[in-house]
Amino acid sequence: MSIPKIQFGRTGLKVSRLALGTMTFGLQTDEALAGRILDKAADAGINFLDTADVYPLGGTPDTVGRTEEIVGRWLTGKRSRFILATKAVGEMGPEAWQRGASRKHLLDAIDASLKRLQTDYVDLYQLHSDDESTPLDETLEALDVIVKSGRARYIGVSNFLAWRLATALGRADVRHLTRFTSVQPRYSLLFREIERELLPLCEAEGLAVIPYNPLAGGLLTGKHRGGDKPAEGTRFTLGTAAGRYQDRYWNDRSFETVETLRGIAQEAGVSLTTLAMAWVLANPAITAPLLGASKPEQLDDTLAAVEFKLSAELKTRLDTLTHEYRFGDSVR
Repeated sequence: MSIPKIQFGRTGLKVSRLALGTMTFGLQTDEALAGRILDKAADAGINFLDTADVYPLGGTPDTVGRTEEIVGRWLTGKRSRFILATKAVGEMGPEAWQRGASRKHLLDAIDASLKRLQTDYVDLYQLHSDDESTPLDETLEALDVIVKSGRARYIGVSNFLAWRLATALGRADVRHLTRFTSVQPRYSLLFREIERELLPLCEAEGLAVIPYNPLAGGLLTGKHRGGDKPAEGTRFTLGTAAGRYQDRYWNDRSFETVETLRGIAQEAGVSLTTLAMAWVLANPAITAPLLGASKPEQLDDTLAAVEFKLSAELKTRLDTLTHEYRFGDSVR
């Protein structure tokens, strides 16, 4: 298999149609296993890697930065073959200025990330979340410095509301500062809110979209069952992230939907994982969904989604079944 490449928004950059997320590396997944996952993704043609300074997911103050270190060591000798993305804003230390999107923190954070990643630059530097306590102009000015200094090629955001992203784009244009080129939102059959405002904005402004959680934290793999307690070692029990994932997806309605989707996948002759990922890929606004894995073999069904094309009838069926997860839309 060879993963095709796609234009990254309106930039001249091309990336693999799937990206590899690394937030399990260093806690849920040890370094040796992470290396095997990276090897398998690379062999399949994935050249787009995404990480963050606060990873691994669910970690503690003692583990922040560990994922970037693992990725950096794996990239030794092959950095030029990959598009590398990381993120900042999360809490990196006990001091008040060791988090957020201030000029102080972002300039410190990029240098620290580059050191852990053992590289001179990242291809994409993203705000992990919106810091409303810092003026957008200050944040944009700091990111502009980072790009113009050569420490990042492009900038993006994650977990931004549409109106905040639109405001940031406008401020960058007015101030002639480096513009955001991408957004990384949560998106899956069980969470479709971004279809209402964020995705139309991205299409209008030519922004790349690299969604995370396309399998709803593993719920859309079908391995979890309603009525059971979350399995140990999964995102639903992993450290500080466990509560967030349970709040998002661990409820009776989600499990009812998953069971219906499981039956549809069987009718289509594919795994539920492949069906769920193929549905995300079928949205023309999506650039490269982030794959997550704690074992190399978990990549097989997600990689297969690139070659499985949803029929118009099947796409409509899935859209109708999960319409309620758009929230706020009337049923059509």
